[in-house]
Amino acid sequence: MLALVLTFPSFDPVAFRLGPLAVHWYGLMYLLGFVVGYLLLLRRLKHPPYAGITEPAPWTSTVVADLMTYVIAGVILGGRLGYCLFYQPAFYLTQPLEILKVWDGGMSFHGGALGVAAGVWLFARRQGRPFLQVSDLLVAVVPVGLAFGRIGNFINGELWGRPADPSLPWAMVFPQVDAVPRHPSQLYEFALEGVLLFVVGWLYARRGPDRGKSSALFVFGYGVLRFVVEFSREPDSFLGLLPLGLSMGQWLCVPMILGGAALWVWSDRRAKREAAGALAPAVGEPVATEEPVATEEA
Repeated sequence: MLALVLTFPSFDPVAFRLGPLAVHWYGLMYLLGFVVGYLLLLRRLKHPPYAGITEPAPWTSTVVADLMTYVIAGVILGGRLGYCLFYQPAFYLTQPLEILKVWDGGMSFHGGALGVAAGVWLFARRQGRPFLQVSDLLVAVVPVGLAFGRIGNFINGELWGRPADPSLPWAMVFPQVDAVPRHPSQLYEFALEGVLLFVVGWLYARRGPDRGKSSALFVFGYGVLRFVVEFSREPDSFLGLLPLGLSMGQWLCVPMILGGAALWVWSDRRAKREAAGALAPAVGEPVATEEPVATEEA
């Protein structure tokens, strides 16, 4: 049975070198994610409601480029700080200079999500735009960046899965770990958090849903999919499994699932209140009544 198990091909993490500079595949994946995300955001501007927005100013390629600056900063700063605080707080609190060594690895999606949320809030405030209007635009393309990131994880041979049944056709041995067939959990996350979540979110966003619902779908959807995938992903060796047999990634997904569901309900109720308000007559406006039908006296 072991002879049929796939073996991780042990990619060279360095894509190419420019003199003393080594360009890593992981960095290229981040770059591709940002570039493709930017191009897809421009396409999103043609969909409702963004094509018709004029206040405080129309959405243009320049505005989107400005938004991407905040997003990139949020991903890098939030992702790094989130990893340090969520996964190894004791170590980084005693060795704060180690936080700066991004090249040694260590990024957290949940930290990056918080960083991006902070960046979106700051961008929306400076632009005078509603926060959820901006977040609804952005979340439709975020899974693309996640997909590229998981490919980078796979090339690096990191974040491998838990032991798998050797009869599983795609079970894979990661020689840098051991000779045990494992789940290629990076590819599971690529397929679910990347491809599936992108397709569902993109098609839903094109329908022009109520404000906040695209954001709610992404937050809830990512939380559920990541929670499920974590059952096949090896937990961090320095943490292991936490209470209830859940990993740190799963515990961090719980508030996402609850928050996404709450945002959906809030957005739905808000849309219904606005619709009811639009149908109600304005204060002081006479209510239209039917005129009595005149009849001739015999």
